[in-house]
Amino acid sequence: MTNLIIFTDLDGTLLDHDDYSYENAIPSLEKIKKKNIPLIIVTSKTKKEVEQLQKEIGIKEPFIVENGAAIFFPKNYRNFKINCNHTNGHCVIQLGRRYEDIREFIQKVKDRFQIKGFGDMTPEEIAELTDLPVDRAKVAKEREFTEPFIIEKIENITDLEKLAEKEGFKITKGGRFYHLIGKNQDKGKALKIVVDIFKENWGETPLTVALGDSKNDIPMLREVDIPVLIPHINHQYENINIAGAIKGKYPGSKGWNEAIWRILNEIERGCC
Repeated sequence: MTNLIIFTDLDGTLLDHDDYSYENAIPSLEKIKKKNIPLIIVTSKTKKEVEQLQKEIGIKEPFIVENGAAIFFPKNYRNFKINCNHTNGHCVIQLGRRYEDIREFIQKVKDRFQIKGFGDMTPEEIAELTDLPVDRAKVAKEREFTEPFIIEKIENITDLEKLAEKEGFKITKGGRFYHLIGKNQDKGKALKIVVDIFKENWGETPLTVALGDSKNDIPMLREVDIPVLIPHINHQYENINIAGAIKGKYPGSKGWNEAIWRILNEIERGCC
């Protein structure tokens, strides 16, 4: 099989919206592991959350956290040469702002715009909003670069976006929350850096696949050869206009499994 990399969003894509299960994706996940295909998680979740999930799935691959804020390669990954900072067993490339900067902005505007970030919530409140167990909500609260938040009046989001832009931030929308992030980061920029690293070390341009379901996945989907749009839990698709995009047949892990299985089979037959 040609050198292939698969990038994937988590919530609502590889993970089911309601219970965060990836059970229906296990057949394709096992096929990916058997073929030693890099499966790179690209998510709004934190480093610790991704590490927990990778351990459950049984993979040790690069991953991109907090909406493109940072890229983590495992130490000595495939003997790649990478220009990065080495910390705690990872090779790290940071694109996002410090969490302290993010929180400072949130504190300035939260009363005016009636917003509440993860830093303002208890783990129990986050658990209630996300349906995560409290122990996992605690891990979700351990942010390094970005802040998920809720806003009381959606009509105020445009004014908040303008103010954020003046301060060097931007706002993106995920499946459950808005996210305040650094202006120089997104999933697409981080993905492109990862692809360039693989290209340099493999000596050829890899074939790339990405799967996502939300607006914050658009930059990632636009950067790959085979973009896959997974429907929301209501079976409606995000309004994304990307040429050649494949539409998954089902929401969450079931749709993820079907799409990946189909793509891998087509590649094996030489169709792609």
